[in-house]
Amino acid sequence: QVQLVESGGGLVQAGDSLRLSCAASGLIFSSYYMGWFRQAPGKEREFVAQISWSASATHYKDSVKGRFTISRDNAKNTVYLQMNALKPEDTAVYYCAARRSSVQQFDYWGQGTQVTVSS
Repeated sequence: QVQLVESGGGLVQAGDSLRLSCAASGLIFSSYYMGWFRQAPGKEREFVAQISWSASATHYKDSVKGRFTISRDNAKNTVYLQMNALKPEDTAVYYCAARRSSVQQFDYWGQGTQVTVSS
């Protein structure tokens, strides 16, 4: 059974940093693209960042470029999202997800971790 478990969320002030982690089990982690998504209250879930199998390719939502960094440790089956210079508009539940390739749907999702940024 595939499990993705996020951690690292919390309440911070604007300008602060947080690092989210997502620990994966039940899948061959190095064979999956990993992504981060977020959903703010009253809004649809949106893509934030993605990283390829070997971390050779990353993609970001425009509004987080230069502030967020996605990375992975295949030996630890973990993907990270380093978030710097946080803004109130980054407030959301953050989810990690896994898919087999960049052209397939994200098949597996975590339960989410809340990030709240106060102004």
